[in-house]
Order: sequence, then C-alpha cells, then structure tokens
Amino acid sequence: MAAMKPRTGDGPLEVVEEGRSIIMRVPLEGGGRLVVEIAASEAAELHEALEGVIG
Repeated sequence: MAAMKPRTGDGPLEVVEEGRSIIMRVPLEGGGRLVVEIAASEAAELHEALEGVIG
C-alpha cells in the first residue's frame, strides 16, 4: 500500500517547455495544482494580458 501524502498547494509556480507546448503548474489554495498546457502564441497573449493588469 502506498503512503498517503498530503496534497498541498505549497511550492513554487512551475513553468516548463515540453515539445511544442508550455506546461504551467499553479499551486492552489486548499491543495492540489492547476495544470495548464498552452502553445507559445497563447503564452504571449497571456503575457500581454498580465502586463496590462500589473503594469
């Protein structure tokens, strides 16, 4: 029987390039991670949208 590990959102935001995709792992409050796979063009659009909010 495998050891049960707590699922926490603790840890850094991770972004890695795998093949032609960019994988982003975002820790969530309450535990777990949101995993998003996006293309480079979508990452550029996300970058522009975030710049508009954070300046």
